[in-house]
Formats: sequence, structure tokens, C-alpha cells
Amino acid sequence: MKIKAAVTHGQKEDFQIEEVELQGPTANEVLIKIVASGVCHTDAVARDEATTPYPLVLGHEGSGIVEKVGEGVKTVEPGDHVVLSFASCGHCENCLTGHPTVCVHTTTLNFGGIMADGTHRLYQGDQELSTFFGQSSFGTYAVANERNVVKVDKDVDLALLGPLGCGIQTGSGTVLNKLKPKFGSTIVIYGTGAVGLSAVMAANITECKHIIAVDIHDNRLEIAKELGATHTINSKHEDVVAKIKEITNGGAHYGIDTTGVPFVVRQALQALRPLGVLAIVGFTPNMELNVHEDLMAEGKTMVGVIEGDAVPQLFIPELVDYYKQGLFPFDKLVKFYPFDQINDAFEDSKNGEVIKPILKIS
Repeated sequence: MKIKAAVTHGQKEDFQIEEVELQGPTANEVLIKIVASGVCHTDAVARDEATTPYPLVLGHEGSGIVEKVGEGVKTVEPGDHVVLSFASCGHCENCLTGHPTVCVHTTTLNFGGIMADGTHRLYQGDQELSTFFGQSSFGTYAVANERNVVKVDKDVDLALLGPLGCGIQTGSGTVLNKLKPKFGSTIVIYGTGAVGLSAVMAANITECKHIIAVDIHDNRLEIAKELGATHTINSKHEDVVAKIKEITNGGAHYGIDTTGVPFVVRQALQALRPLGVLAIVGFTPNMELNVHEDLMAEGKTMVGVIEGDAVPQLFIPELVDYYKQGLFPFDKLVKFYPFDQINDAFEDSKNGEVIKPILKIS
């Protein structure tokens, strides 16, 4: 079928909305009419850093309505409202033990440009287009494996829900699924973009005693307060480690770094109390670390977390339920854009003008 999609033809090139051919769905796949798709930093990385072969159609925070299902699909049917999340195989040890975020085939299924059966679904003439995260939701329609698809309630604005598939799931899941902070404990979130603010909201649900947000932008720190932060620190003006130890009487129990900045990561480790745990969720380059002083000597733990260690089919409906109860107001992070303003949405996300852009596609 002919669809409209935002095509990325080369490294760091602007998106071009063009007509492409979408094939499928085949067995275990679902055809979705895309209503909206979140704009995520991972899309920008893929566009600019060649993580997936060009030309490709990006987008991995899609939401839409099921139009058709392939043979063997059992969890959704035409008319269902769905959110699209990451791809996983369902058969490896990690998938079978409830950790599909670290599926052993993650790189191939999400960044390899092909579907689970090794073929393509998107074409322009004879040219194959790469698929992203097994969905490519920057298009009017998408085909995804059933494992990517999460059924959600029809009484919530479907256009709002796409970011639950990645960024918001990452921040909130790191708190609720991985760290699981104890009642009355202290957590520090470094970076107050969509991922960090999702972590703030999740920490508020767990009733941590201290929820400390760290950033360099006062306007984002104000939003963090609105969403549940008990304290904020502007790292441009304060000694972060000293301030955290003062607030917490010795250091944080937990930290989450969303920035990927080596200096911030090391600060986050130093601000932990003995036996504290730091979760790394940002794209972090090579960095120097004094393993003895910063980690081992006080029994600290540093752990990487992908997609909030979530099982999307279980976790995303929980987030929707929290939202309906007024406990997870992620709608405060969002600004909507028409599909043809996709390049503006990415620029506004890059310069910090908008926390979470969402493209309204149909």
C-alpha cells in the first residue's frame, strides 16, 4: 500500500515526507494506522550517527489503531488502540526471563533495518528502506511484530500515548522496575528532560522521602518541582555533591543519570552514600573512573538500564492507569506538532524549547 513517511536519506539530513510502499503484514505482524509519534533523542542519534542503514524511516514511539492482523496474532484485533514499543525476539534467555529490553537480538531487531524474518516492509521503487525499532512510526501506517504492540484503553487520548513506548517508559521504569526505591529513601535524577522528569514522577509514586532533580536550566527544575521533586539543584551555581550530602545527611540511596555526560556520571557516583546504586540510562561515551574511590571502596553499584527494564505489554498499561488516576501527569511534558513540521519538532527538542514533542500524523 502507498503511505506517506518521513524518509531519512543520509547522515544528518533533514526529514523528507515522501510517498513510500508499505508491505505486509505477514504472520505475527500487525498493520497500524499511525495517529501520532513521539520525537525521541534516539531518533536524532540514528539520523545523525548512522546507527541504522540509510535510507530509512525513523520513529519508535508510535500510537495508532490496528487496521489488520497477520496469521497467528492473538493479542490485538482491528479497531484496538495501541502503543508501539521496542522489538525483541521472545525466545532468548533474557526475553524468557522477563527482560526483553536486553534481548540478545536487540541490535539487529531495533537498529538493523530489517524485520524479525530478515526482510523489509518499506520500499521506494526498487530501493529498500530500513525499518527502525521494528516499527518506523514516522509514517501514516506502520507494520510491526505483535511483540512491539501494546493494547491500551480507548478512553485516553491516543495521540498522547506514543512516548510511553520509549522515553517515558525508560525514566519511569528505571525507578519502578529496576531500582525499586524503598519507602523513605532518597533518589537523585540528573537531567530533567522527558526521561528524567518521568523518573521524578515515578519516584513520587513510590513515596521517596527526598526526590532531588539536578539540571542547568531553572525552567526545567521548576517543572520538576511541579511533578514531585522535593529539592532541585542548578549545577551551574551549586556544588552538586556537597548539596546532596547536606540534604540527605550523607548521600543518596539511588541516582539516575540521563545526561550521558562523563563529569555528571562521576558526580552522581560521588553523591551516593555507601551501598548506593546509580542507574545509567543516557548515551555515555568513554570516561575515566577511579574504581576504588568512586565505586568499590564504599560498596556502590553502577548499572546500565535499557527501556526501564520493562515488559511493555505489562508496564505501559500500568502507566496509563497511573495517568488516569492523576498520579503520572506526563501530558505536562508534551507539545504537539503537525507531521509536516517534523524538522521543527526535532530542532525544538534539541535546543530545549520543548521537553517532549509529539507529531500528529493522522
